Amino acid sequence: MSDTEASPPLVTIVGFHHARGPEIERWFGVEDGHDPAVENDWHLLPFMALSDGAHASVEDFSYFTLRQSATSEKRPVTSLFGISCTRQMDANDLLNRPPDVTRSTVQKAVVVITDSPHAFGQIREKLSMVTTAWFAQRDFTDLDIIKKFQESLSQTLHDVAVDDQYLGLPLRALIHDFRHQVLVLFKCLLLQPKMLFFGSRCEQLCMMQFSLISLIPGLLRSLQDCADPEMDDHQRSLVRPSSLRTSDRNSLLSYMGLPLQIFGKGSLFGPYTPLQQLDVLADEGTKSYVVGSTNSLLLQQKDRYSDILINLDERTMNITSTSLRAALSLSVADRRWIDFIAQSVQDTWDDSDPSRPNTMGYMGSEEFIRLQFEEYLLSLVASVKYHMHLEENRNDPKMLISEIEGDPSLEFGSEWVDAWMRTDNFRMFEKLTDSHLFDIVEPRHPCAGALTIEDIQRRLSQQISELHLDERFHSSKEVLGKHLATGQKKVSSAFNQFWADLEVMREAQRKRNESGQAAAVSPPPAATATAAVSPDRGSRARRGPDLSGAQATVSAASSRATAYLSSWASWAADKSRGATSPRSPDPTSAVGALDGPQTVTANNSDDERTKRPTGHIDL
Repeated sequence: MSDTEASPPLVTIVGFHHARGPEIERWFGVEDGHDPAVENDWHLLPFMALSDGAHASVEDFSYFTLRQSATSEKRPVTSLFGISCTRQMDANDLLNRPPDVTRSTVQKAVVVITDSPHAFGQIREKLSMVTTAWFAQRDFTDLDIIKKFQESLSQTLHDVAVDDQYLGLPLRALIHDFRHQVLVLFKCLLLQPKMLFFGSRCEQLCMMQFSLISLIPGLLRSLQDCADPEMDDHQRSLVRPSSLRTSDRNSLLSYMGLPLQIFGKGSLFGPYTPLQQLDVLADEGTKSYVVGSTNSLLLQQKDRYSDILINLDERTMNITSTSLRAALSLSVADRRWIDFIAQSVQDTWDDSDPSRPNTMGYMGSEEFIRLQFEEYLLSLVASVKYHMHLEENRNDPKMLISEIEGDPSLEFGSEWVDAWMRTDNFRMFEKLTDSHLFDIVEPRHPCAGALTIEDIQRRLSQQISELHLDERFHSSKEVLGKHLATGQKKVSSAFNQFWADLEVMREAQRKRNESGQAAAVSPPPAATATAAVSPDRGSRARRGPDLSGAQATVSAASSRATAYLSSWASWAADKSRGATSPRSPDPTSAVGALDGPQTVTANNSDDERTKRPTGHIDL
C-alpha cells in the first residue's frame, strides 16, 4: 500500500447487553459525529469481537477481517483487521453499577482495528495489559487508559520491524501437532478450496490460520482483498516486475511471483467467522475461503461449508472432496522433506516454551521452518515453469536443458500440479512472472529422489512414535500386574489345597494297608469267628474306606492345575512306593495303589484267597 494512505488504528469497546446482545458502546480515534460501523456496514463487528464460548474463559482473543469502503482516491476499498480482548467480572464488584446491568457478570471486549495484521504480536500483548488494567479499576466509566492506548498505537505500528511481523504466531506448534499434514494444508491452501478450521479455543483457532498463510512469503502484508469475495482492487493494480536484484531478497521474491495471490476475487479470509456470516460462505460468488469457527453446529454441516475440515481439538483433517483428496496425496520427495522438518521440531521441542528450540539453536526454529518453506515454494514455481516449457517445446529437443533430467514437477505430484494450474492464483502468477524462472532458481525438489530404505525406516519410526504406546499401555501394565499377582495367589492357594487333599488320601491309604497287614498275621479262628459273627462287618471291611470325598476334592483341584498334574502324580507314586515296600517286594504293588484297582489277600482257616477291591483313584 505504498501508493495509498494508511488508515489510522481504531479502538472500540463492545459490551454484551442482556436484552440487545453484543453491541458497540464507544469509539476512540475517530472524529466526532462519525461512526465507522455505520459508514462501513460493520453490523457483524460485535459478534466477531465477542466470540462464541468467550464467557467460559477469564480472557480470550478473537481475530477477524472487515471491509472498509472507499473514502477517496488515496483510500480505496480495502481490508481491515481486528483483534479483540474479552474479559468478564462479577457485577457485584463494580464500584458504580449501572441500572441496566441485571446479570451477575459483566462481559466486555476492547477491540483494535488496523490496516495490516503484521503487528498483531505486539498489539496483542499491550491489549491484554490494557484490558486487564481497565477491568481492575472496577469502573467502566473511567476511559483514560483506553484513550492513551489508542494514541500510542500509531507509534507501535511504526516501530514494528519487518523481522518482527511473525511474533506470536505458533508455527512450531503447528508443525508439532500436525507433522506431515502441515504440507498437506500448505498445498491445499494453494489450490484455494473451502477450508474450515474448528476449535473450542478462539485464539488458537485464529493464530493457526495466520501461521499457515504466513508460510507464503509476503502474504501477511498483501491481504488487501481478503475481507470480501467481491474485492479485487489490489490484484488489478499488480504489475509484472521489470528488474531483478538477486542480492535483494524482496526483489527476488517479487520477480518469482511471490506472494501468490490466494485471496482475491471470490475468496475470503475470516480467522473467526460467527454464525451470522454463514450466508456469505454459502453465497454463489464465494468460491474459496479460509475461515474458523468455535461453534460445533458447523461440524454437522461440514459437507456444505467445507472441502476440508481441520479440527484443532482432535488434531484431525477431513477432506470431503474426492478430487481434492487425490491431489493432496504427498509424493515421496514431499514426505521426505516434511518429515525432516517435523523431526527437527520434535527433537528440539520444549513443553515449557514451545516457541523456541530447547537447544536455543537454528535447527527447528521458526526462522528455519520459514526458510525451508520459502525454498520449497521457489523450487515449486520454477519446476512448474519448466514443466510448461517442456510442454511447449516437446518436439524441439534443442530447447531443453541438458542439466535437468526429465520433468522436475513430477516430484511435487502430477495431480497437484494439474490442479494448481487451474486456480485463480496460478492465473495471476502466470500473468505476473517471466516464462524462464527456472533460469533464476533451479527447478528441482529440495528432497528429490526415489524411495530409499532410510525413508521407510524413518516413516515406520515416526508412525510407531505417533502411537504413544508407552502412554497408552502404562495403565494397562499396572492393571495386568495386579491381575498377575492375584492370579499367582489363587494358583498358589489351589496347589496348597491340592497338596493337603493328597496328604489326606495318602494317610487313608496308609492306614488301609496297615489294617490289611494286621489281618494277614492274625490267627485263623479269630478271623473265622469274626467273619461268622458279623458278616455285614466283613463285607464293609472288604469294601475298604470310602474315598469319594477325597476323589471329588482331588478332581476339582486337578481341573484348576492341569499343567502340573503329571509331575504331581509321578511324585505321589514314588512316595507311595516307598511307603508300601515292607509289605511286598513287588515294586508295582505301591504303584497300583494310586494308578488303578488292585486286590489285597488275607489268609483264613481253609487257606482260601478272598479278593477285596480297593477304591479307584483317577488322577
